[in-house]
Amino acid sequence: MSTNDPVKDPIQQENKLSHATLPRGAQWLVGVAAVALGGLALVLGVSLVGAVVIGLLGFLIGYPLWALLVENKRSATDKLVTGLVWSAVGIAVIPLIWLIYMVIVRGAATISPEFLTYSMRSVVGDDQGGLYHALIGTLIVTGIAAVISIPIGIMTAIYLIEYGKGNRLAKSITFLVDVMTGIPSIVAGLFAFALFTLIIGPGTRFGFGGGVALSLLMIPTVVRSTEEMLKLVPDDLREAAYALGVPKWRTITRMVLPTAIGGIVTGVVLAISRVIGETAPLLVASGFNPNMNGNAFDDSPMMTVPVFIYTQLSEATAKGVEYAWGGALVLFILVMVLNLIARIVGTIFAPKTGR
Repeated sequence: MSTNDPVKDPIQQENKLSHATLPRGAQWLVGVAAVALGGLALVLGVSLVGAVVIGLLGFLIGYPLWALLVENKRSATDKLVTGLVWSAVGIAVIPLIWLIYMVIVRGAATISPEFLTYSMRSVVGDDQGGLYHALIGTLIVTGIAAVISIPIGIMTAIYLIEYGKGNRLAKSITFLVDVMTGIPSIVAGLFAFALFTLIIGPGTRFGFGGGVALSLLMIPTVVRSTEEMLKLVPDDLREAAYALGVPKWRTITRMVLPTAIGGIVTGVVLAISRVIGETAPLLVASGFNPNMNGNAFDDSPMMTVPVFIYTQLSEATAKGVEYAWGGALVLFILVMVLNLIARIVGTIFAPKTGR
Protein backbone atom coordinates (compact mmCIF):
# COMPACT_ATOMS: atom_id res chain seq x y z
CA MET A 1 0.00 0.00 0.00
CA SER A 2 1.28 3.52 -0.80
CA THR A 3 2.79 5.57 2.02
CA ASN A 4 0.39 8.36 1.03
CA ASP A 5 -2.57 6.26 2.05
CA PRO A 6 -4.56 8.39 4.55
CA VAL A 7 -5.11 5.36 6.73
CA LYS A 8 -1.44 4.39 6.99
CA ASP A 9 0.33 7.76 6.89
CA PRO A 10 1.16 8.57 10.57
CA ILE A 11 1.56 12.31 9.90
CA GLN A 12 -1.86 12.60 8.32
CA GLN A 13 -3.34 10.45 11.05
CA GLU A 14 -1.86 12.78 13.70
CA ASN A 15 -3.13 15.85 11.89
CA LYS A 16 -6.61 14.35 11.73
CA LEU A 17 -6.68 13.89 15.49
CA SER A 18 -7.04 17.64 16.03
CA HIS A 19 -8.29 20.31 13.64
CA ALA A 20 -8.13 23.05 16.29
CA THR A 21 -5.30 25.55 16.33
CA LEU A 22 -4.04 28.01 18.89
CA PRO A 23 -5.49 31.52 18.64
CA ARG A 24 -3.50 34.21 16.89
CA GLY A 25 -1.00 35.80 19.26
CA ALA A 26 -1.03 32.83 21.63
CA GLN A 27 2.69 33.21 22.31
CA TRP A 28 2.13 36.80 23.44
CA LEU A 29 -0.65 35.74 25.78
CA VAL A 30 1.58 33.09 27.32
CA GLY A 31 4.41 35.62 27.48
CA VAL A 32 2.25 38.09 29.40
CA ALA A 33 1.21 35.31 31.78
CA ALA A 34 4.88 34.33 32.26
CA VAL A 35 5.82 37.95 33.03
CA ALA A 36 2.97 38.13 35.52
CA LEU A 37 4.19 34.89 37.12
CA GLY A 38 7.72 36.29 37.42
CA GLY A 39 6.37 39.53 38.88
CA LEU A 40 4.35 37.59 41.45
CA ALA A 41 7.47 35.67 42.43
CA LEU A 42 9.35 38.96 42.77
CA VAL A 43 6.62 40.36 45.03
CA LEU A 44 6.77 37.24 47.19
CA GLY A 45 10.45 37.88 47.92
CA VAL A 46 12.21 35.91 45.20
CA SER A 47 15.34 37.56 43.81
CA LEU A 48 15.30 39.20 40.39
CA VAL A 49 17.26 36.38 38.79
CA GLY A 50 14.97 33.80 40.38
CA ALA A 51 11.87 35.68 39.16
CA VAL A 52 13.25 35.76 35.61
CA VAL A 53 13.98 32.03 35.73
CA ILE A 54 10.47 31.29 37.04
CA GLY A 55 8.88 33.41 34.31
CA LEU A 56 11.02 31.74 31.63
CA LEU A 57 10.15 28.26 32.87
CA GLY A 58 6.48 29.24 32.96
CA PHE A 59 6.64 30.24 29.29
CA LEU A 60 8.66 27.16 28.23
CA ILE A 61 6.18 24.86 29.98
CA GLY A 62 2.91 26.72 29.42
CA TYR A 63 3.16 27.40 25.68
CA PRO A 64 3.97 23.80 24.60
CA LEU A 65 1.41 22.45 27.09
CA TRP A 66 -1.31 24.64 25.59
CA ALA A 67 -0.31 23.47 22.10
CA LEU A 68 -0.43 19.84 23.26
CA LEU A 69 -3.96 20.25 24.65
CA VAL A 70 -5.33 22.18 21.65
CA GLU A 71 -3.32 20.91 18.67
CA ASN A 72 -1.11 17.81 18.81
CA LYS A 73 2.16 16.41 20.09
CA ARG A 74 4.20 17.49 17.05
CA SER A 75 3.11 21.11 17.43
CA ALA A 76 3.90 21.05 21.16
CA THR A 77 7.38 19.62 20.49
CA ASP A 78 8.03 22.26 17.82
CA LYS A 79 7.06 25.09 20.16
CA LEU A 80 9.16 23.65 23.00
CA VAL A 81 12.29 23.44 20.84
CA THR A 82 11.65 26.92 19.40
CA GLY A 83 11.33 28.30 22.92
CA LEU A 84 14.56 26.64 24.00
CA VAL A 85 16.41 28.07 20.99
CA TRP A 86 15.20 31.63 21.63
CA SER A 87 15.99 31.25 25.33
CA ALA A 88 19.56 30.24 24.47
CA VAL A 89 19.85 33.28 22.18
CA GLY A 90 18.60 35.55 24.96
CA ILE A 91 21.01 34.06 27.50
CA ALA A 92 23.89 34.72 25.10
CA VAL A 93 22.82 38.24 24.06
CA ILE A 94 21.77 39.74 27.40
CA PRO A 95 25.26 39.58 29.02
CA LEU A 96 26.78 40.98 25.81
CA ILE A 97 24.36 43.92 25.76
CA TRP A 98 24.98 44.54 29.47
CA LEU A 99 28.75 44.48 28.93
CA ILE A 100 28.58 46.92 26.01
CA TYR A 101 26.29 49.21 28.00
CA MET A 102 28.59 49.23 31.03
CA VAL A 103 31.73 49.88 28.97
CA ILE A 104 30.12 52.76 27.06
CA VAL A 105 28.48 54.39 30.09
CA ARG A 106 31.44 54.04 32.46
CA GLY A 107 34.10 54.72 29.84
CA ALA A 108 32.46 57.73 28.18
CA ALA A 109 32.67 59.66 31.44
CA THR A 110 36.48 59.32 31.35
CA ILE A 111 37.15 60.01 27.67
CA SER A 112 38.48 63.52 27.11
CA PRO A 113 41.12 65.23 24.94
CA GLU A 114 43.55 65.15 27.87
CA PHE A 115 42.94 61.43 28.44
CA LEU A 116 43.73 60.67 24.80
CA THR A 117 46.74 62.97 24.40
CA TYR A 118 48.63 62.72 27.72
CA SER A 119 50.70 59.93 29.22
CA MET A 120 51.05 58.97 32.88
CA ARG A 121 54.51 60.48 33.20
CA SER A 122 55.02 62.16 36.60
CA VAL A 123 51.33 61.72 37.43
CA VAL A 124 50.75 61.38 41.18
CA GLY A 125 47.46 61.08 43.03
CA ASP A 126 44.62 62.98 41.36
CA ASP A 127 46.82 64.69 38.75
CA GLN A 128 45.63 64.46 35.17
CA GLY A 129 47.05 61.84 32.86
CA GLY A 130 46.00 59.62 30.00
CA LEU A 131 46.68 56.59 27.86
CA TYR A 132 48.32 58.22 24.85
CA HIS A 133 51.52 56.25 25.49
CA ALA A 134 49.54 53.00 25.82
CA LEU A 135 47.53 53.66 22.64
CA ILE A 136 50.68 54.28 20.60
CA GLY A 137 52.30 51.21 22.16
CA THR A 138 49.31 49.05 21.24
CA LEU A 139 49.40 50.21 17.62
CA ILE A 140 53.16 49.58 17.39
CA VAL A 141 53.11 46.15 19.04
CA THR A 142 50.07 45.00 17.06
CA GLY A 143 51.64 46.27 13.84
CA ILE A 144 54.80 44.26 14.53
CA ALA A 145 52.70 41.15 15.20
CA ALA A 146 50.81 41.68 11.94
CA VAL A 147 54.03 42.16 9.92
CA ILE A 148 55.38 38.88 11.31
CA SER A 149 52.19 36.84 11.21
CA ILE A 150 50.51 37.75 7.91
CA PRO A 151 53.25 36.56 5.49
CA ILE A 152 54.01 33.44 7.54
CA GLY A 153 50.35 32.54 7.98
CA ILE A 154 49.35 33.08 4.34
CA MET A 155 52.35 31.24 2.90
CA THR A 156 51.83 28.35 5.33
CA ALA A 157 48.20 28.06 4.23
CA ILE A 158 49.24 28.16 0.56
CA TYR A 159 51.66 25.30 1.15
CA LEU A 160 49.06 23.22 2.99
CA ILE A 161 46.40 23.65 0.28
CA GLU A 162 48.36 23.96 -2.96
CA TYR A 163 51.54 21.93 -2.41
CA GLY A 164 51.33 19.63 0.59
CA LYS A 165 47.97 17.91 0.30
CA GLY A 166 48.15 14.62 2.16
CA ASN A 167 51.91 14.45 2.70
CA ARG A 168 53.50 13.88 6.09
CA LEU A 169 54.95 17.37 6.47
CA ALA A 170 51.59 19.02 5.82
CA LYS A 171 49.93 16.79 8.41
CA SER A 172 52.62 17.69 10.94
CA ILE A 173 52.19 21.42 10.24
CA THR A 174 48.41 21.10 10.60
CA PHE A 175 48.87 19.35 13.93
CA LEU A 176 51.26 22.05 15.19
CA VAL A 177 48.87 24.81 14.08
CA ASP A 178 46.07 23.11 16.02
CA VAL A 179 48.31 22.92 19.09
CA MET A 180 49.27 26.60 18.77
CA THR A 181 45.61 27.54 18.53
CA GLY A 182 44.94 26.09 21.96
CA ILE A 183 48.00 27.26 23.91
CA PRO A 184 47.35 29.78 26.73
CA SER A 185 48.31 33.31 25.80
CA ILE A 186 50.70 33.68 28.73
CA VAL A 187 52.78 30.80 27.32
CA ALA A 188 53.43 32.93 24.24
CA GLY A 189 54.55 35.78 26.48
CA LEU A 190 56.85 33.52 28.46
CA PHE A 191 58.36 32.18 25.23
CA ALA A 192 59.11 35.68 23.92
CA PHE A 193 60.49 36.77 27.30
CA ALA A 194 62.76 33.71 27.53
CA LEU A 195 63.89 34.10 23.91
CA PHE A 196 65.03 37.70 24.28
CA THR A 197 66.45 37.03 27.72
CA LEU A 198 68.80 34.52 26.08
CA ILE A 199 69.60 36.86 23.17
CA ILE A 200 69.88 40.25 24.91
CA GLY A 201 70.05 39.63 28.63
CA PRO A 202 68.04 38.96 31.80
CA GLY A 203 64.85 40.92 32.40
CA THR A 204 64.53 42.17 28.82
CA ARG A 205 61.10 43.66 28.16
CA PHE A 206 60.49 45.81 25.10
CA GLY A 207 57.94 46.42 22.37
CA PHE A 208 59.34 44.00 19.82
CA GLY A 209 59.11 41.17 22.34
CA GLY A 210 55.41 41.88 22.77
CA GLY A 211 54.96 41.82 18.99
CA VAL A 212 56.66 38.41 18.81
CA ALA A 213 54.43 37.11 21.60
CA LEU A 214 51.27 38.31 19.85
CA SER A 215 52.44 36.85 16.54
CA LEU A 216 52.51 33.38 18.11
CA LEU A 217 48.82 33.80 18.90
CA MET A 218 47.96 35.39 15.57
CA ILE A 219 49.67 32.97 13.17
CA PRO A 220 47.31 29.99 13.79
CA THR A 221 44.24 32.18 13.18
CA VAL A 222 45.69 33.54 9.93
CA VAL A 223 46.64 30.05 8.77
CA ARG A 224 43.21 28.60 9.51
CA SER A 225 41.22 31.45 7.97
CA THR A 226 43.39 31.57 4.84
CA GLU A 227 43.27 27.79 4.53
CA GLU A 228 39.48 27.77 4.57
CA MET A 229 39.30 30.56 1.99
CA LEU A 230 41.67 28.75 -0.36
CA LYS A 231 39.57 25.60 -0.08
CA LEU A 232 36.58 27.56 -1.37
CA VAL A 233 38.33 28.43 -4.64
CA PRO A 234 36.97 26.02 -7.31
CA ASP A 235 39.48 23.52 -8.65
CA ASP A 236 38.15 24.30 -12.14
CA LEU A 237 40.03 27.61 -12.06
CA ARG A 238 43.29 25.87 -11.26
CA GLU A 239 42.74 23.17 -13.88
CA ALA A 240 41.88 25.74 -16.55
CA ALA A 241 45.11 27.62 -15.84
CA TYR A 242 47.18 24.44 -15.86
CA ALA A 243 45.58 23.42 -19.16
CA LEU A 244 46.79 26.68 -20.69
CA GLY A 245 50.33 25.97 -19.49
CA VAL A 246 50.37 28.53 -16.68
CA PRO A 247 52.95 27.65 -13.99
CA LYS A 248 51.66 26.70 -10.56
CA TRP A 249 53.11 29.73 -8.79
CA ARG A 250 51.55 32.06 -11.34
CA THR A 251 48.20 30.30 -11.03
CA ILE A 252 48.29 30.84 -7.28
CA THR A 253 49.26 34.52 -7.48
CA ARG A 254 46.99 35.46 -10.42
CA MET A 255 43.99 33.15 -9.98
CA VAL A 256 43.71 31.61 -6.52
CA LEU A 257 44.74 34.49 -4.25
CA PRO A 258 42.70 37.21 -6.04
CA THR A 259 39.63 34.99 -5.83
CA ALA A 260 40.05 34.43 -2.09
CA ILE A 261 41.48 37.84 -1.18
CA GLY A 262 38.27 39.09 0.43
CA GLY A 263 38.05 36.22 2.90
CA ILE A 264 41.80 36.29 3.55
CA VAL A 265 41.80 39.99 4.43
CA THR A 266 38.75 39.50 6.64
CA GLY A 267 40.45 36.66 8.49
CA VAL A 268 43.63 38.70 8.94
CA VAL A 269 41.74 41.69 10.37
CA LEU A 270 39.77 39.44 12.71
CA ALA A 271 43.02 37.84 13.86
CA ILE A 272 44.42 41.30 14.65
CA SER A 273 41.29 42.24 16.59
CA ARG A 274 41.60 38.98 18.52
CA VAL A 275 45.15 39.62 19.75
CA ILE A 276 44.93 43.37 20.27
CA GLY A 277 43.26 42.87 23.65
CA GLU A 278 45.64 40.26 25.05
CA THR A 279 47.06 41.26 28.42
CA ALA A 280 49.11 38.39 29.86
CA PRO A 281 51.70 38.05 27.05
CA LEU A 282 52.19 41.82 26.83
CA LEU A 283 52.58 42.14 30.59
CA VAL A 284 55.33 39.50 30.49
CA ALA A 285 57.07 40.42 27.23
CA SER A 286 56.57 44.20 26.97
CA GLY A 287 56.14 45.18 30.60
CA PHE A 288 54.59 48.47 31.67
CA ASN A 289 55.90 52.00 31.44
CA PRO A 290 54.18 55.26 32.48
CA ASN A 291 56.32 57.18 29.99
CA MET A 292 55.97 57.48 26.26
CA ASN A 293 58.13 55.01 24.33
CA GLY A 294 57.71 54.99 20.57
CA ASN A 295 60.72 52.79 19.78
CA ALA A 296 59.84 49.10 19.77
CA PHE A 297 63.54 48.12 19.73
CA ASP A 298 64.55 50.31 22.64
CA ASP A 299 65.61 48.21 25.62
CA SER A 300 62.85 49.57 27.86
CA PRO A 301 59.25 48.52 28.53
CA MET A 302 56.43 49.67 26.27
CA MET A 303 52.93 50.26 27.64
CA THR A 304 49.87 48.92 25.82
CA VAL A 305 46.17 49.55 26.39
CA PRO A 306 45.39 46.13 27.96
CA VAL A 307 48.32 46.49 30.38
CA PHE A 308 47.24 50.09 31.09
CA ILE A 309 43.79 48.82 32.08
CA TYR A 310 45.34 46.15 34.30
CA THR A 311 47.75 48.52 36.06
CA GLN A 312 45.13 51.21 36.63
CA LEU A 313 42.64 48.71 38.04
CA SER A 314 45.29 47.17 40.28
CA GLU A 315 45.76 50.54 42.01
CA ALA A 316 42.27 50.08 43.52
CA THR A 317 41.62 53.84 43.58
CA ALA A 318 38.61 55.73 42.23
CA LYS A 319 40.74 57.39 39.59
CA GLY A 320 42.34 54.08 38.62
CA VAL A 321 38.93 52.46 38.13
CA GLU A 322 37.75 55.38 35.99
CA TYR A 323 40.89 55.21 33.84
CA ALA A 324 40.46 51.44 33.51
CA TRP A 325 36.92 51.92 32.16
CA GLY A 326 38.18 54.62 29.80
CA GLY A 327 40.89 52.30 28.50
CA ALA A 328 38.33 49.53 28.08
CA LEU A 329 36.17 51.82 25.94
CA VAL A 330 39.15 52.80 23.78
CA LEU A 331 40.06 49.15 23.30
CA PHE A 332 36.43 48.33 22.52
CA ILE A 333 36.35 51.05 19.86
CA LEU A 334 39.58 49.74 18.31
CA VAL A 335 38.16 46.22 18.06
CA MET A 336 34.87 47.50 16.62
CA VAL A 337 36.71 49.57 14.00
CA LEU A 338 38.80 46.55 12.99
CA ASN A 339 35.71 44.37 12.66
CA LEU A 340 33.99 47.07 10.61
CA ILE A 341 37.03 47.26 8.32
CA ALA A 342 36.93 43.48 7.95
CA ARG A 343 33.27 43.63 6.92
CA ILE A 344 33.87 46.42 4.41
CA VAL A 345 36.95 44.78 2.89
CA GLY A 346 35.18 41.42 2.68
CA THR A 347 32.28 43.05 0.85
CA ILE A 348 34.50 44.97 -1.58
CA PHE A 349 36.74 42.04 -2.50
CA ALA A 350 34.07 39.34 -2.44
CA PRO A 351 33.83 37.44 -5.75
CA LYS A 352 31.20 38.99 -7.99
CA THR A 353 28.14 36.85 -8.68
CA GLY A 354 25.71 36.93 -11.53
CA ARG A 355 26.33 37.88 -15.14
